[in-house]
Amino acid sequence: MSHGHSDETHAQLISRIPTTTGREVGDWLQALEAGPSLLRFDERVEWLRTEHDLPHGYAAAIVHEHDLRRAHRSFS
Repeated sequence: MSHGHSDETHAQLISRIPTTTGREVGDWLQALEAGPSLLRFDERVEWLRTEHDLPHGYAAAIVHEHDLRRAHRSFS
């Protein structure tokens, strides 16, 4: 599933996460790693929204960032 944001919007959301949520992006990525083994993008977004009370846009940006970094690791 597409994250629905341009690369620029995604970068802006990611840069605002520490201020908005009080946690660093890396902390959120670790939370996804430690969370339930959900495969679908929308399931992981919903888990962040309900478990951590995040707004949809930030949850989607975190999941997309996690996917980008995981893909980069597998091809590096």
